[in-house]
Amino acid sequence: MNGDKSSQNPPDLSLNHSALIAGFALLLMAILAPIANFSILKGLIVPGDMATTVSNIMVMQGSFRLAICFFLIVALLDIIVAWSLYVFLKPVHKSLSLLTAWLRLVYAAILVMLLVYLIRVLQFIDGAPCLSAFSMDQLQAQVMLSLNAFNKGWEFILILFGFHLLLLGYLMLRAGYMRRILGILLILAALGYLTDGFGRLFSPDYHISVALYAFIGELVLIVWLLSRGSRVTFKIKD
Repeated sequence: MNGDKSSQNPPDLSLNHSALIAGFALLLMAILAPIANFSILKGLIVPGDMATTVSNIMVMQGSFRLAICFFLIVALLDIIVAWSLYVFLKPVHKSLSLLTAWLRLVYAAILVMLLVYLIRVLQFIDGAPCLSAFSMDQLQAQVMLSLNAFNKGWEFILILFGFHLLLLGYLMLRAGYMRRILGILLILAALGYLTDGFGRLFSPDYHISVALYAFIGELVLIVWLLSRGSRVTFKIKD
C-alpha cells in the first residue's frame, strides 16, 4: 500500500514563510547585537585603562555574561537567516543563493569561536587557583588582550559578512518579487562593511565607520520581509 504521497513528502518551506522567518530573525538580531556590543561590551571597556576595564567587568559580571549569551543567540539567528534566505532566493539562482548562505554560516561559526575570548575574560576575573602565579598587572593585560582579540576578530569577519551582503543584494536585484532599491541598498551596505573591514586590516589608523551609515539597507530589508514578504510572487527580472 503506497499511501498518500502528500503525507510522505510534506511541502517544502514556502517563499512567504521563509521571508517571515528571515524577517523576524533579523529583527531580533538587530535588537540583541547592539545591546551586546555597544550597550554592554563597549560600555565596560575603557581604552588604555586596564584597571578600570577589569573593575567594570568584575562589578558588572552579570551583564558581561548576558552579552556573551546575546552574541551566541545572534550567531544562532544568523544560521536561521542563512537557511531562510536561501529558501527565499533559491528560485532566483540556486548556486549563488547557496554560496550566499554559506558565507553567512561561516561568519556565524567564526563568531561562535571568537566568543572563547570573552569566556577567557571570565576565567581571568573569576580568580581560578591556576592563575595565582600571575600578578594583577599580568591578569589585567591578559583580559585586555582577550577583549582586543575578540574585537579585532569580529572586525575581520565583517569582511565575510560584506561579501555575503554583496551577493544578497545582487540576488535581490534579479528577483522580480523584490524592489530593486533593496538590492541597491544592500550592495551599498556591503561596500560599507568591505571598506571598513579592509581599511582596518591594512591600516591601524583607520577610524572611519562607513558601514554605520550603510546599515539602512539591512533595516529596510527587515521591514520589507515582514510587511511584504508574505505576499511575494515569483518572477525573475532580466
